[in-house]
Amino acid sequence: MEQKLINLIVNKRKHQVAFYPNITLLQALRKLGYMDVKNGCEQGDCGACGVILNGKAVNSCMVLIWQADGSEIITNAGLGNMEKPHPIQEAFADAGAAQCGYCTPGMIISAKALLDEKPHPTEDEIREAISGNLCRCTGYGHIIKAVQDAAEKIAAGGAI
Repeated sequence: MEQKLINLIVNKRKHQVAFYPNITLLQALRKLGYMDVKNGCEQGDCGACGVILNGKAVNSCMVLIWQADGSEIITNAGLGNMEKPHPIQEAFADAGAAQCGYCTPGMIISAKALLDEKPHPTEDEIREAISGNLCRCTGYGHIIKAVQDAAEKIAAGGAI
């Protein structure tokens, strides 16, 4: 099998890289240095590897790299940083929704995709949106509160 030239835009940064077509988007992103995309179960069950691919939240372990050729990808790090965090990232920190932190990038990606689609979600809609993300630390209460707080902050004029 030979490598194929793949074009990606990750967090607004263009990449043209050769990869074997049977590797996953998760493996490619980590090889490119995007370590905020966590390698969890590699089976699409835990959500730790969540990214936004062309506007939709996906588990990057379930996408082959050739399927993402020409795509725009946003990881948690592409939403904000320590100096200028995204309102969702701030809300997770403020609500204590990030304990060990392993699930946090995927949870934030799921929350971002939800709030892009439904700026004022109900608790049931939040639970549904994060249902593909496993967390063993928080019990989900703080995560739900963080998404609700982020929705309020964004509605009050915070950038999304």
